[in-house]
Amino acid sequence: MTNSYDNIIIGAGHNGLVCAAYLAKAGKKVLVLERADQVGGAAITRDFADGFRVSACAHVLHMLRPSVVRDLKLESHGLDMSQPGIATISLDAEGNHTTIGRDSLDGANVSDEDKTAYRDFVKRMEGHAKVLAKQYMKTPPRLASIGLKNSLKLAGLGWDLRFGLGKKKMEDLMRIVTMNIHHLLDESLDNEALKGALSFYAVLGTSLDQRMQTSVFTYLHHVAGGLDTKAVLPKGGMGGVSDALAASAQSFGAEIRTGAAVDHVLLDGGEAVGVVLSGGEEIRAKTVVSNADPRTTFFKLVGARHLEAGFAHRLGNLRNTGRVAKVHIALNGVPDFKGLETSALGNRLLISPSRKYLDNAYNHSKYGEFSAAPAMEITMPTMADASLAPDGQHVLSAIVQYAPYELKAGWDDSQKAAFTDRVIDALAVYAPGIRDQVVATECLTPADIEQEFGITGGHWHHVELALDQMLMMRPVHGTAQYKTPIEGLYLCGAGAHPGGGVMGAAGHNAAQEILAGDK
Repeated sequence: MTNSYDNIIIGAGHNGLVCAAYLAKAGKKVLVLERADQVGGAAITRDFADGFRVSACAHVLHMLRPSVVRDLKLESHGLDMSQPGIATISLDAEGNHTTIGRDSLDGANVSDEDKTAYRDFVKRMEGHAKVLAKQYMKTPPRLASIGLKNSLKLAGLGWDLRFGLGKKKMEDLMRIVTMNIHHLLDESLDNEALKGALSFYAVLGTSLDQRMQTSVFTYLHHVAGGLDTKAVLPKGGMGGVSDALAASAQSFGAEIRTGAAVDHVLLDGGEAVGVVLSGGEEIRAKTVVSNADPRTTFFKLVGARHLEAGFAHRLGNLRNTGRVAKVHIALNGVPDFKGLETSALGNRLLISPSRKYLDNAYNHSKYGEFSAAPAMEITMPTMADASLAPDGQHVLSAIVQYAPYELKAGWDDSQKAAFTDRVIDALAVYAPGIRDQVVATECLTPADIEQEFGITGGHWHHVELALDQMLMMRPVHGTAQYKTPIEGLYLCGAGAHPGGGVMGAAGHNAAQEILAGDK
């Protein structure tokens, strides 16, 4: 048994590093254990072909909490967010693309009426999203508790809804929050290219269809995350963010060990008192904090036999199966997208030209098949950071929907190659010569994401972003306040409130709950 710590963090993903930094800053003796050889979890930058590097999963930084950046002095630890914010360009097969800004719209097929309608829609949605954003850096109230602390939290949420919005806006939010994005957009906008792009934005990174009732809520989640930040492609990729977080945590005294896989949480009388590594090493701590997904945490690291039956049943019903793939393509030059200047390739490009296109992409996944014509969010990080590829060459990185975790034909090499071909075919509609420029490819299916990053089901957000799995219900009733039914065990990952995306909010909130419990 090694020396004991105040806190052990399982997993050096970005939330685990944020949690460790705040705890260490408060004077706690903190140890972070990471099974991989580098920190960052899914937010890493790594090689995928000779001389080509890429952000492994998430590739756009647009939700990181400004208070986390300030509190942890991330810029002094190497985080470079000096690049100008990027726009979103919805691609059109004929080259008549639509450029979508925070509150601006431009394109050959965009009318003055479209611009006005979009500005009005953004203003309305951002007003609603502000209420959600206020909850990001707070611990949700406990539904079953009527104590003073939880009563105040519930009162605060009610105040934000009633007086932050006003009666009419609150009624509007209550009406639309359970709607699907397809119907909401029909009420608000006429431009189909814009509606196709916004519908994809609502389900990006999820397993949802745009016609599912919770898709307006997920849209508001994305809007809320970007209210006080700009979208950038950070220098060094997303790994640059994780490296800065690790440096910050270490500057406050946290210890980080890589190549240290946790086999199980050590329990004594039903209380978490440390961990046992895969090699048998036992390490003690006052609290154990898991950055792993909830299923991994409770069913693998704790064990179902140690859980109350009702709680285990709720965990077993979690929806966390991924339908999102990541495809990386090494190119020997700049691709020629019809109607786009080379300088525009540094923005975020979408392939979701209409809602019908998005419907067709989703329909295949219902039957265990990957999309014949997938929807995509595309970035070319080498337009902002040439160090990620050899001179004159480039990296194209795409989030691709839909690719079911349980493919009917099985995710063998031939199926991955076929899916990658579909992705290149879809790109070639907009950049006809791109296939001849391909040097190498990498395809990460949900099954690969599960294997490489240890995320059950390969879901980017650990637990689906759905109204019944958010706020005081995330991941399930009984552990939405980061503290779990296992005394001394906490959650701090994307499966906890407020959800996925490189935000740092869950790590921050978990640290505050742990520190409050120590008082």
